[in-house]
Amino acid sequence: MAVFTPDTSILELGPAFFDPVEAAAFPQTILRFRNDRAAAQIGLDGLNDTQWAAHFGRFTPLPGSLSQPLALRYHGHQFRSYNPDLGDGRGFLFAQVRDDRGRLMDLGTKGSGTTPWSRAGDGRLTLKGAVREILATEMLEALGVNTSRTFSVIETGEKLIRGDEPSPTRAAVLVRLNHSHVRYGSFQRLAFHQNREGMAKLVDYCLAHLAPGASGSTPAAALIDHAVQGAARMAAQFMAAGFVHGVLNTDNINITGESFDYGPWRFAPAWDAGFTAAYFDHSGLYAFGRQAEALQWNLFQLGSALRLIAETDELKGPLETYPQRYRIALSDAVLGRLGVKRLSANDDEALVEAAQKALVGTQMDPDRFFFDWRGGVRRGASLADHHYADDAFSDFLRLIPDFAAGPPVHPYWADDAPCTMLIGEVEALWASIAERDDWAPLHSKVAAIRRMGEAHA
Repeated sequence: MAVFTPDTSILELGPAFFDPVEAAAFPQTILRFRNDRAAAQIGLDGLNDTQWAAHFGRFTPLPGSLSQPLALRYHGHQFRSYNPDLGDGRGFLFAQVRDDRGRLMDLGTKGSGTTPWSRAGDGRLTLKGAVREILATEMLEALGVNTSRTFSVIETGEKLIRGDEPSPTRAAVLVRLNHSHVRYGSFQRLAFHQNREGMAKLVDYCLAHLAPGASGSTPAAALIDHAVQGAARMAAQFMAAGFVHGVLNTDNINITGESFDYGPWRFAPAWDAGFTAAYFDHSGLYAFGRQAEALQWNLFQLGSALRLIAETDELKGPLETYPQRYRIALSDAVLGRLGVKRLSANDDEALVEAAQKALVGTQMDPDRFFFDWRGGVRRGASLADHHYADDAFSDFLRLIPDFAAGPPVHPYWADDAPCTMLIGEVEALWASIAERDDWAPLHSKVAAIRRMGEAHA
């Protein structure tokens, strides 16, 4: 069991990086979700529900951590248009702690009230948005994606007006746990203001606390190398999970390479490169098959910002390794989800290419495919058998026997169908809450997702 170990390392950066703020005074604090599994990793699973609501609904400071919440400052490219008028507008950094691995972790919020960066927003989060983030983070964690975790959701008793969903709608405040809230946009802001001293300080902070193993010819080169590896892994894990983040703006990408800040996400019903998650992504900029490209473009913007304190040649080398690192990471992610043996780099890539060819050619459900072929061995009849007879699967069927690791043993793999998270199920889970205040289906789904995660592990 982890011992609660508070931290305040963010204060090393100084007041130019954040604004002290106050949390909103909510009418109610109704605890809807507490992630005791994540809490156990930072020594907070012993809190009772009253204490939990006090810290994560009223934001009473955690002993020894930050005495006041901090709204972080940053800029960013939003759909590739630069926006210098950003920052934590409906969230803040509430606390820092050390986890059971000794890593610095952030507890950040969403829907906690207005800040100097709220612009015309109300600083609030819909309860539906919070429920969707629970489902996204739980599913991604179970599928092996490096993601933030939804730590707490508390309903606040407010009614919100939103133009893109039925209103008034219920409100909530969410707390997420992840390794960092330092975004690519944090560096872009410093470059925009030509703040060399601040840039050097932020780079040193990241290397000391978030990427202690990073190496390079200079601090900036070490950090961009770390970022390239994280972005390549993120893109590959999204593909293997069949996941579309929806809004891969530079202010939504953190330096540790964790996926976070879930808005219009979707799991793809088929291996469709053009599948999008956001209704406003009219050009398909962040479509399923373009996410690797989008993250590479974001890395170029990070590299451009770091040129404030580094020579272009120092940054160019790590940036040029992105395509190769992505290919390696994609093999790792796809073969990992298949649960098969590794052979050689060439063989691994050949199987991954064959799997993608089969999925594109048949447009079958990727969850079904990975479920049916776990361990590299088909087990019994499947609803997808007609797909496996398709010519598109010929290369995969020829290659997979060499990779077979044998049948998996967890009882999940004997189920009739895989655990999925398509949009229809998300809406049905929300309808149970919105129409009947019935939370049982959500909690049952979280339990099913975690069971799937145990099987994948």
